[in-house]
Amino acid sequence: MAREEAIKELHSDDNDPLFNTENMLVKTFPSDFRQIRYFTLLIVQSAPTEIRELNLLEQQISEVIKNAVKHGNNCDMNKKVTVWYSFSPTHAHLIVQDEGEGFKNLEKWNEFNRKRIECLRTQNFEDLANYVSFRTASSDEHDGGNALFAAVEYWNGGFVFNGKRNAVAMLKKFKQKHHSIS
Repeated sequence: MAREEAIKELHSDDNDPLFNTENMLVKTFPSDFRQIRYFTLLIVQSAPTEIRELNLLEQQISEVIKNAVKHGNNCDMNKKVTVWYSFSPTHAHLIVQDEGEGFKNLEKWNEFNRKRIECLRTQNFEDLANYVSFRTASSDEHDGGNALFAAVEYWNGGFVFNGKRNAVAMLKKFKQKHHSIS
């Protein structure tokens, strides 16, 4: 019998070491939904080419900034999104903070995700239909929680909210490529 992998959950912790901004670059942006791709490119350009992995890093950063602009700041151009970031050939470390009220549905999302993963594990595709999209009272037709499902898998070094839940710190660890002489 195969060992069951632990279900990755979201949590909040102001004291998580991922919130240490020492030696990180920082950029602050207005909550302009039309400019998210541009803001993302400004950040990703400082990443070494060996970790850009077919735009996955760019996509993940874009989704987190999009969530801060849309859900955190409600696209209010007077509110800012601040991004701290650090890249090396072995890691991508970011902290994204908005000026919103915070992610109030973290526990509900975790419960939803546990049920979704259990349906996948047991191949209960009939019940899985109930766990395709995570929605709250403030969700629109484009929301579904998919960015968070992907984020907890992609950010393999951690994905954690601060205590207020209006900032998220994340770390992606990359395997260093060894070059051999033949």
